[in-house]
Amino acid sequence: MKFITNLLFLSFFKLFCSIEFDPLGYIVYCPCMGRFGNQADHFLGALGFAHGLNRTLVLPPWVEYRYGEPKSIQVPFDTYFKVEPLKKYHKILVMEEFMTKIAPYEWPEYQRIAFCYMARGSEFYSPLHYDVYHNMAQQWKDRYPPSKWPVLAFTGETFKKYNTVKFLLTHNYLGAPASFPVQLENRGLQKYLECAFVGIHLRNGIDWVRACEHIPESPNLFAAAQCVGYQNEKGNATSNMCLPSKETIIRQIKRVIKSINNLANNNDRTIKSLYVASDSYHMLDDLRIALKRMKVHVFKYDKSSPHVDLAILGKSNHFIGNCISSFSAFVKRERDAKGFPSSFWAFPVEKSNKYNSFLHDEL
Repeated sequence: MKFITNLLFLSFFKLFCSIEFDPLGYIVYCPCMGRFGNQADHFLGALGFAHGLNRTLVLPPWVEYRYGEPKSIQVPFDTYFKVEPLKKYHKILVMEEFMTKIAPYEWPEYQRIAFCYMARGSEFYSPLHYDVYHNMAQQWKDRYPPSKWPVLAFTGETFKKYNTVKFLLTHNYLGAPASFPVQLENRGLQKYLECAFVGIHLRNGIDWVRACEHIPESPNLFAAAQCVGYQNEKGNATSNMCLPSKETIIRQIKRVIKSINNLANNNDRTIKSLYVASDSYHMLDDLRIALKRMKVHVFKYDKSSPHVDLAILGKSNHFIGNCISSFSAFVKRERDAKGFPSSFWAFPVEKSNKYNSFLHDEL
């Protein structure tokens, strides 16, 4: 029994020692004022504030209010934005990691005190404010030293004292340690907010299905030359190039994502999102199921706006388009001008063999 006790203690001790704590403390907040634009303004301010105090900023989830949903939804910060680029500017940690690894030791429940600007039964810090660019940072450090206040958890004016972080993530009356709109000094921090995604174009409306039927006798149909050449010097267009199968689409997407994510030292460009543009069927359910194990989220624009699709596809880390489509051709030309990588469905044509069948099964 003593041996087991010692073993458990040793395991716990190793776990504790493997966790890196910030002796200068942490800043926790909820971006609960308004929708994404307001939350993004607050994030930049909170980032500048944490930098001024030299405390680790805990990245909160984005709070989304989706149409038809009775309650708000908390989306992890790194669903949309990469974490590594932010580390180039300041110390950061996602909320999920903070709550599982840091909070049990640095911020146990019985010590969780919320900060309010005015007295509401919590610690209030008026007249201190968030502008850390004019000698305010030192006043914060003097009043709230990390030795006594390892975690600064910020709330809104009507918040009272709560002991669980669940309130910090879900309550409507919470605030960030930041001004709104964003301060001039914090605008430049936008450059550290980066997202990596693959963009695809699916042309599959009924008019397109009928047009693809003419591929055998019209191999130079529409924009086919961008793949096969103006003299068919790179081969002939195929029906699968024009209207790729679901299997082809999923297989190519997985290959592209794996090729990007498997690159050495590629933390800044790990693909976590797929953007789908389509004239008809976006295949969202099929793609979400297929990419679930890869932890890739699938999105489309809520409205039918081809110009928005063009703008987004032009900025993706990789674009997969349709050889025959002039819409895809526009995106490809824009990306070529910028030196961005692109590819096409079912091109070059794969040779059918046992190896490809094996790859199909594995992917």
